[in-house]
Amino acid sequence: MSSLRVVFAGTPEFAEAHLAAVLASDHQVVGVYTQPDRPAGRGRKLTPSPVKRLALEHGLAVYQPESLKSADAQAELAALEADIMVVVAYGLLLPQAVLDTPRLGCINVHASLLPRWRGAAPIQRAIEAGDAASGVTIMQMDAGLDTGAMLLEIETPIDEETTGGTLHDRLAEQGAKALIDALDGLARGALSAAPQPEQGVTYAAKLSKAEAELDFTQSAEMLARKVRAFNPWPVAWAALNDERLRLYMARAGERTADASLPGTLLDHGPDHLRIACGESGQQMLCVSEVQLPGGKRLSASALINAHHPRLAPGSRLGSEKTPIGESS
Repeated sequence: MSSLRVVFAGTPEFAEAHLAAVLASDHQVVGVYTQPDRPAGRGRKLTPSPVKRLALEHGLAVYQPESLKSADAQAELAALEADIMVVVAYGLLLPQAVLDTPRLGCINVHASLLPRWRGAAPIQRAIEAGDAASGVTIMQMDAGLDTGAMLLEIETPIDEETTGGTLHDRLAEQGAKALIDALDGLARGALSAAPQPEQGVTYAAKLSKAEAELDFTQSAEMLARKVRAFNPWPVAWAALNDERLRLYMARAGERTADASLPGTLLDHGPDHLRIACGESGQQMLCVSEVQLPGGKRLSASALINAHHPRLAPGSRLGSEKTPIGESS
C-alpha cells in the first residue's frame, strides 16, 4: 500500500484524536491547518488549539489563515502537494478551489450517521432527540453543508447513561480508527463513495448557553435527555433562588400520584433528587449529579446525606417566583 501525503485541518480535541491517529499511521502529514489562536481563560491569553499543540510537538508546519478564500492561501496549500486533505471540526468553509486542490480531494470526519444531524452539534442533538444510535461518517467533501458522498460509516448505541462528553470521547476514538481505514482504502483504490440518502436529513444547530436553562413544564424524558446532552457543555441548569443549580446526570422517573407545580423538589430518592415536571407536574425528573452555586460537582446522594437546606423538599426550582401552593 502506498503512503498518502496528507494535509490535516482541524481545531478542537475531537480533531486532535484524529490527527494523532494519522501521525501513528503509515501516511505522511505534510501540513496542518487549524483556527488562529483565540483568547482563553481568565487572563484571556491567546491560546493555541489542541490540534496546533500536537502538530508543534511533532515538528509539523502549522497554517492558521483567517480564510481560505484568498489566492495566496490557496497557493500555499497547493505548494504542499498533498494527495488528500482530512478535515475534522476545522471551523472554516472550504471553497471549491480548495476542495479541488489535493489529488484525491478532501474528506471529512462527521460525528453522526448522515444524512441525520448535518451541521455544528451532531453529538448533542442526537442525545437530546432521543436517538437510539449515533456514529461517525467519513465523507468526500463537496460545496454543501455535510452533503458529500459517504465513504465509510460506523454506528454506536446511545443509552440512558450516555452524555455529550462520553459520546464525544467514544466517537473520537472510533472515528480515528475509521479515518485510518478510509485512508488505507483510498490509498489502495479499494474505497468508493455512495451518495447520501435523500430521506432523513436533519440539521444539528449550534449549541447556545441560553438553551441550557431547563423548563420544568417539559416532559421528564425530554429534560433527562437535555441534561445528558449538555454535559459537559453548556451544562443544564435551573434557577435556585437567584443562583444556578447545574445538573449533570438525570433520568425520567415514575409519575407522581399528586400534581405539584413544575420545578418543585419532591421527597428525595435514595441517591437522587426528585423534581416535579411536565405540564401537570405529575412527572418526575430524577437527578443524580449536580453542582450547587459556588460548590463542586457532586453526587446527589452526597448532598442528600448532608441535608443541604437549599435542596429541602418543597423548594422550587425555575425562573418563576410563584410561591409553592399558589397557581402560576
